Amino acid sequence: MSLRISTVDLFDDAHTTALIALLDHYAHDPMGGATGLSPFARSHLIEALRSRQDYVGHIAWQDNEPVGLINCFEGFSTFAAKPLLNVHDIVVMQAHRGRGIGRALLAAAEASGRERSCCKLTLEVLDRNVVALAAYRAFGFAPYALGATAGQAIFLQKLI
Repeated sequence: MSLRISTVDLFDDAHTTALIALLDHYAHDPMGGATGLSPFARSHLIEALRSRQDYVGHIAWQDNEPVGLINCFEGFSTFAAKPLLNVHDIVVMQAHRGRGIGRALLAAAEASGRERSCCKLTLEVLDRNVVALAAYRAFGFAPYALGATAGQAIFLQKLI
């Protein structure tokens, strides 16, 4: 089987259909909240992404079937005075996991980050998602720390 990674084209119906289906698959997974995408997200996501200049996405295709997705957004590192690329979502269809698809999607995101002169890739992961943690570490991700005395960064949120 041949794996192909393509940059998401938000004006291509096959890409937008795949993006919604893959993201919904992730949202149904316990590590994605186990609820699926809301009707609002399903009907508004593509239009919202089209309006953003900071979005980068890639789809993994196995013999023309969408099997993986990575959604990234550009941010900015004030300490480096350069952009960064944050991996917001990454999903591989359950039946296709363990075949290197996630690694291929991360490599595509890294290449996009380099094209945009980003200084780093960032992501968040649930601490009990041991499979994802191992994959990210194998790809070269490490906890963020400025120094031994300051400790590691943690991700927080406040809903508004």
